[in-house]
Amino acid sequence: MAKKKENKAKIKEKLTFKYRFVVLNEDTFEERFSFKLNRLNVLILSSLFSVILIGSTIFLIAFTPLKEYIPGYSSTALKRKATDLVYKVDSLQQKLAVNDLYLRNIQQVLTGKVKDIAVNRDSIEEQLRIEDVNLDTKISPLDSIFREEVEREDRFSVFEKATKKTDLVFFAPISGKITDVFNPEEKHYAIDIAVEKDSPVKAVADGTVIFTGFTAETGFVIILEHAKGFLSVYKHNSSIHKEQGDIVKTGEAIANAGSTGELSTGPHLHFELWNDGFPVNPLNFIDFK
Repeated sequence: MAKKKENKAKIKEKLTFKYRFVVLNEDTFEERFSFKLNRLNVLILSSLFSVILIGSTIFLIAFTPLKEYIPGYSSTALKRKATDLVYKVDSLQQKLAVNDLYLRNIQQVLTGKVKDIAVNRDSIEEQLRIEDVNLDTKISPLDSIFREEVEREDRFSVFEKATKKTDLVFFAPISGKITDVFNPEEKHYAIDIAVEKDSPVKAVADGTVIFTGFTAETGFVIILEHAKGFLSVYKHNSSIHKEQGDIVKTGEAIANAGSTGELSTGPHLHFELWNDGFPVNPLNFIDFK
């Protein structure tokens, strides 16, 4: 115990032993200033200076623009721009998803993959009458019979009458024998032209390729978009020479006729013409003779 006390006393004596710090003129040895200090004072002052220096550095880095000069630290403006870009990218992804869904639906309609759904208008009105007892929607038998007759007569009238007057001139896509004509009642919205295999298929008018692809039923298909809301569809091709987005001119070869697809019975061109979303009879617009 005595030895430990003696060691502590020595350490305390070393820390508290006072030294005189004197600054002299080198030439005249004149004393400029002097002060007393000890090891303990130096240790305390050094620690206090270190704490102040570290605190000041942290403050400058955290609360001043100097932090932007530190490698790897991004500025506030850059972070704000990055956040805005993330929101814009998310919005663009949503718009692209909607556009992709719209294009897939259009392709399914034009390639014949969408099945018609029969809707009984009378049954719907009857259901509405049951749900709302205060609304009188009862339909007389004579009215139902008249409705059925009108629907049978006019079911396909919109297709037969969709032959608008237009200054757009169409040319025959291929020369051959017409083997099947436009028949909406049998859901054949095209004409079939028998030709030799690999005969060139030509664009009926100036336009843009909006779809090229292959389906199990219709084989190689190419669809062109023209002015005045017209679309031309060419199916059962053996090969396609254009890609989606290409601009084509009237009479330019876009494919070779063939017999691809399960619905094909021989080398021919299945040609459809659509206007404003409705199939129209190509014979009303094109002279195939």
